[in-house]
Amino acid sequence: MINETSKILLEQFGTHIRSIRVSKKLTYRKMATQCNIDFSNLRKIEQGKLNVTLITILELAKGLDVQASELLSYLNNV
Repeated sequence: MINETSKILLEQFGTHIRSIRVSKKLTYRKMATQCNIDFSNLRKIEQGKLNVTLITILELAKGLDVQASELLSYLNNV
């Protein structure tokens, strides 16, 4: 079972991913096509309901056209 701190981190990560996706005007489906991740899993990631792997982070970065480090930059504020 995931602890409360981890749950908060996943939700913050999801919010960060969503803000980047929206700023680039990408729909779930468009982004899913670009990063080879099912759009339903993208929704779960953005909702903080899916714990991602390193490979998923790299795919998300590819789909958002950003460096992987940018996806984790929100941690500097935690």
